[in-house]
Amino acid sequence: MHATVSILAEIPEELHESLQGYLTSHPDWDQDRVFCAALSLFLLQNGSSDTPDASRSYRRAARVYLDTLFKHAV
Repeated sequence: MHATVSILAEIPEELHESLQGYLTSHPDWDQDRVFCAALSLFLLQNGSSDTPDASRSYRRAARVYLDTLFKHAV
């Protein structure tokens, strides 16, 4: 079982309109899935794996990213 945490974020209106357009044309995606993919990709691109703890966090973010993209546990 995966634990989830709800967050509230304010985004620019232009970004919201783009998101709504994407979701309209991609019905298999929802807002939560898009945010999860975007946040995990950001962490992968901007994180490091220099220490054992950072390496574990990096692998977890990679697992969430792949799980989100392919809609199944990796």
